[in-house]
Amino acid sequence: MTSVTQAPATGEKGHIDPAAAFVPVQTRSERPSSYDPADFGAPTGREVNWKHTPIDRLAPLLVDEAGPTGVVSVEVTAPAEVEQARLRVGDAPRGEVFRPEDLPSAIAWSQEAEAPLLRIPAGVELAEPVVVSLRGNGGLAHAHVVIEAMPNARGTVILRHEGTAAHAQNVEIIARDGSALTVVSLQRWSDDAVHAAAHQARVDRDASLTHVVVSLGGAVVRVNPSLELAGAGAEGRMYGLSFADSGQHLESQVYLHHKGPQTVGDVLYKGALQGESAHSVWIGDVLIGPDAVGTDSYEANRNLVLTDGARADSIPNLEIETGDIQGAGHASATGRFDDQQLFYLQARGIPEAEARRLVVLGFLAEIVQKMGVDELADELLEAIEAELAAGADA
Repeated sequence: MTSVTQAPATGEKGHIDPAAAFVPVQTRSERPSSYDPADFGAPTGREVNWKHTPIDRLAPLLVDEAGPTGVVSVEVTAPAEVEQARLRVGDAPRGEVFRPEDLPSAIAWSQEAEAPLLRIPAGVELAEPVVVSLRGNGGLAHAHVVIEAMPNARGTVILRHEGTAAHAQNVEIIARDGSALTVVSLQRWSDDAVHAAAHQARVDRDASLTHVVVSLGGAVVRVNPSLELAGAGAEGRMYGLSFADSGQHLESQVYLHHKGPQTVGDVLYKGALQGESAHSVWIGDVLIGPDAVGTDSYEANRNLVLTDGARADSIPNLEIETGDIQGAGHASATGRFDDQQLFYLQARGIPEAEARRLVVLGFLAEIVQKMGVDELADELLEAIEAELAAGADA
């Protein structure tokens, strides 16, 4: 498939080859991209990247029009070393990595006149995380955010989403040589919010990125991260945690591209579901390119269905274009409580309700531990407890 995706260094936009629009896209690496929303037709639900998404509920994010100002209030708490700026189209590094691959992300690109930049300078190790608090006040909002860790920098950035909005968001992440960056996107929206986000990241030589998606609130939340391990020795860890309640749709389409040699990738997403029509979607694509010799990669998705009427769709995919790798694999599992675990706990005098609570906490706590962000650990465990309590009271 042919597409033009030149970075808009001077404001120009890439365009999809019109002939490509008539060829079904099956391979993740061949998906076309463009900076121009007009190059994307309105999704119908037949497209491979939209077939599991309730498109009608995302309707406000499929219209190329500006939202009113002040829909999402933003507060940034950052150590003094962090550099902040605003980037227009053509201002580096905006567009160095990001290429919109669907209509909402192309609209967000074009509607964000000045994208905020958060940069950790070279050699700086942040003692505290950068926290970006976004609170929706109702209405339509678009955003493009650039996060950059300069060579040998160390730090964590947390994006917190609360309140209500129809929010289309792009997050562009660059981990330069030798850096170690953690980015956490936490969705604790109100029950009526809709959120479609595209995260695209590049990890350079001997750098590492830990990318975490935590979705607990919102009516429809679709956070799709793409991570390219571009440099030799690059490492990428992609973790996710979700808890879907009745009527909620929580989705992540994950793409990990091993491009450079001797790269390491680890993908683990876990979700719990309870309530009628609770729905989660996870699609995991891993591509090991022809030059990614010595790659070590694994992806997995695990889902725990707590009640009747809930549904989890899980689709892992793996492409390997070289035979010289250390290892690669993928796995997916969706099921109910482990009866043996429940029996073990109940046999030791633990009531059934408490035993179920412990099983769910133990299942999801693995992601909380892996993300390695102490500032969020207690909050997330308490949030999971609250979700379980709400389900028990329903």
